[in-house]
Parts: sequence; C-alpha cells; structure tokens
Amino acid sequence: MGCAGSSLLKGEDDVKKLQKPRPWKHPQSIDIIDLKRMRDEFWDTAPHYGGQKEIWDALRAAAESDISLGQAIIDSAGIILSNADMTTCYDERGVKYELPKYVLSEPTNLNRDS
Repeated sequence: MGCAGSSLLKGEDDVKKLQKPRPWKHPQSIDIIDLKRMRDEFWDTAPHYGGQKEIWDALRAAAESDISLGQAIIDSAGIILSNADMTTCYDERGVKYELPKYVLSEPTNLNRDS
C-alpha cells in the first residue's frame, strides 16, 4: 500500500516549454507601426473575450519578453501551454486563451523601412 504523494509518474514531467514561434507571413506587407497598432488593439480588447485580466497581463508580459523570462512568467502565473508557441494556453481553472501570431513574433514580410 502507498499513499498518494506528489511524486511524478512516468510521463508527467512532459510539461510544454515555451518555444519561439514558427516564421509566418502576413497576407500583405506590413510595417512596424501597423504591427504595433494591431498588437495594442489586441491587448486592449483581449480581457473582453473572457478569462482573468491578470492572466492576460501575464501573457502579454511573456509575449513581449525573451524566451527564458517568458517561461518564468508562464510558470509563475500557472499558465498551461497547449502549444509551445503560446498560441493556445489555459489557466489553472481551464479557461482557454488564444493568442494570434502577430502578438508573438514579427512576420517574415515586415517592412522595416517605415
């Protein structure tokens, strides 16, 4: 007989780690000002889609930081990554948070001349 301890079972340590998003292409060439505008609009309206504002704030901080700091933010906020690139996440209550690629990385056809 044993007790229900907190030891890991085989396969339970397969927690997804944050990874850099795959390269993607915007439907048309976009400049950095328009990309920033799209990102700001998303983050301003994201809490209205449901979920907790604190989780949205943590997701934004993680998305705007480097990979190691982003991982620390994700871990400390109790966010569960369904996709390692943060496009689909869950909080500890099971609420789903979906992030568009444009808030996570720059497109391959970003016009940097503007």
